Amino acid sequence: MKFENTYTLKDFAEYLNATYVGNDDHEITGINEIHMVSPGDITFVDFHKYYDKALNSKASTVIINKNVAPPEGKALIISDDPFRDFNKIVTRFRKFEPCAKNISDTAEIGEGTVIQPGAFIGNHVKIGKNCIIHPNVSIYDYSIIGNNVIIQSNAVIGGDAYYFKRRPTHYEKMESCGRTILEDDVEIGALCAVDKGVSGDTIIGKGTKLDNHVQIGHDTHVGKNCLIGAHSAVAGVTVIEDDVCIWAQVMVNKDIVVGKGAVLLATSAIDKSVEGGKVYFGSPAIEARKKWREIAALKKLAENCK
Repeated sequence: MKFENTYTLKDFAEYLNATYVGNDDHEITGINEIHMVSPGDITFVDFHKYYDKALNSKASTVIINKNVAPPEGKALIISDDPFRDFNKIVTRFRKFEPCAKNISDTAEIGEGTVIQPGAFIGNHVKIGKNCIIHPNVSIYDYSIIGNNVIIQSNAVIGGDAYYFKRRPTHYEKMESCGRTILEDDVEIGALCAVDKGVSGDTIIGKGTKLDNHVQIGHDTHVGKNCLIGAHSAVAGVTVIEDDVCIWAQVMVNKDIVVGKGAVLLATSAIDKSVEGGKVYFGSPAIEARKKWREIAALKKLAENCK
């Protein structure tokens, strides 16, 4: 998420009541998780395994729970609980904003768009032209919907990211400040859920169609002209490239890439990145022809053991 204004290192350190390493006027222009950062962003790290990744990322400022020397051009905020302080910044700039109407006064709705009874359009939502939003759809704050989009009944667009930190006695929620973006000509089936990004954007590309009961996790980017079958689930921070066809009941793991034009056959489970232009099947999925040969060999082995 980018801020509307530019802030300084000193501003944030004082807000968090924390010490810092760097120039007082070091600029901070946005906040993002480590996998989404760009220059000007502030991010956080609280586990030694990821110190180097955070310190050498594109982020300009890092909230960290260790006294270290910052790389050139970066600044640090020293915190006893970086996760807590990251959440504190998020809620400062993207605090929950109640809405007492089915369609918020701050929503922007394009010409020719139809909003059916019972739909909820949240604060600062932007919907393009000639869309159809069917009954009981919920579109959460800051979502962006393109032109000619159809969203079937009971879909939820822009719900919070499923992201929690384990504490000794409970799980603590990571507050979401990202967005969900549906590009032009997207269709979302009934009872689908497309979560917003934790701090970046979840994007469904132009012309992509989701069947009923599909889950798209936070910060996932689905490309253009993809098909995703019913009861499929794509975990967070995954990239589905253009022209991918995902059949029904497919599970796709987090932090992976499904290459352009890949086909994932029904009931498959993808646990690592796969190349484009190939057909995959199984759990864990491999190229379909190889999988079918394996199944045939196992069947023959079983018959020979009778």
